[in-house]
Amino acid sequence: MSTDKITFLLNWHATPYHAPIFLAQSKGYFAEEGIKVAIIEPNDPSDVTEIIGSGKIDMGAKAMIHTIAGAARGFPIRSVGTLMDPFTGVIYLEGSGVTSDFRSLKGKRIGYVGEFGKVQIDELTRYYGMKPSDYQAIRVGMNVSQAIINGSIDAGIGLENVQQCELEEWLKERGRPPSDVKMLRIDQLAELGCCCFCSILYIANEPFLKANPEKVKAFMRAVKKAADYLFAQPAQAWEEYKLFKKSMNTPLNAKIFERSFTYMSMDCANVPRDWHKVTNYCKRLGVVGQEFEPNYSNDYLSWPRNPDVADPDENQRIVAAKQEEVKAKGGVLSGAPAINISAASPAVAVAA
Repeated sequence: MSTDKITFLLNWHATPYHAPIFLAQSKGYFAEEGIKVAIIEPNDPSDVTEIIGSGKIDMGAKAMIHTIAGAARGFPIRSVGTLMDPFTGVIYLEGSGVTSDFRSLKGKRIGYVGEFGKVQIDELTRYYGMKPSDYQAIRVGMNVSQAIINGSIDAGIGLENVQQCELEEWLKERGRPPSDVKMLRIDQLAELGCCCFCSILYIANEPFLKANPEKVKAFMRAVKKAADYLFAQPAQAWEEYKLFKKSMNTPLNAKIFERSFTYMSMDCANVPRDWHKVTNYCKRLGVVGQEFEPNYSNDYLSWPRNPDVADPDENQRIVAAKQEEVKAKGGVLSGAPAINISAASPAVAVAA
């Protein structure tokens, strides 16, 4: 039976950086495009690629490295766009015994989300003259912050705009400076040249894509329109998101929204240079074979991609500086201007 419904599975429970998806729903952009979208939150984030790959769900959101790994395992999934490109790394607290020297992880308990987090840390231990057996790997899923708080791990892999932000707010409540939260960025440790391995993508089941290209194009037009609105009116967009999704209405989520804003993709496009880097990184990790071809397409976008950032390394430095400024002074909800480097960069906005 033909239907105009699309099922969409989030990569995690609803989070501030999912704003374009929920705004496309709340503002009627999906309806304007003639589609109905059922937004679903997963019980276990590690199941997302398999569920979409099996065809039980049409589309969803997932990190680039998991999208590549899922395809390598035979799940027919493809990225059709980008939602966000955040800094990811090993997060720890001052006084935990972990320092800016990666070798300080020796003998420590390191939390990771899914198996590829462990693969990354294992590879880095060899890169820094250690062995995977030199640390204790503990799978904590998305509960990295809580695991650090309750002392079950010494450090864990997380996002700068989510888990690091959660820990900063927890420290503030206890009279400790938020600067006591530190991160060893994996892109810098691995000398990757971009933090894009953890880019959150719009992905789809390949048979669904082939059978419904116009539906996917309609979906992407709707989320692009929502992204345009988000960049043009961030404070108003946040108010509307909170009204539509009541769980967003907390001070912590407002902080996460501000910290996520700089990372959001403006043109919603896959960036070929990033895909090339991350595919080679996955080959280096042994996640995919040498013959693997990147599983992404920009064919479902009805607008041109914005120009590539001229100097990705400099862009990353500017983004990092902007995030420190947001941490100290507040971001777009406080009227702070957003940086504008290039529309191909996640570090873009037109808000004043």
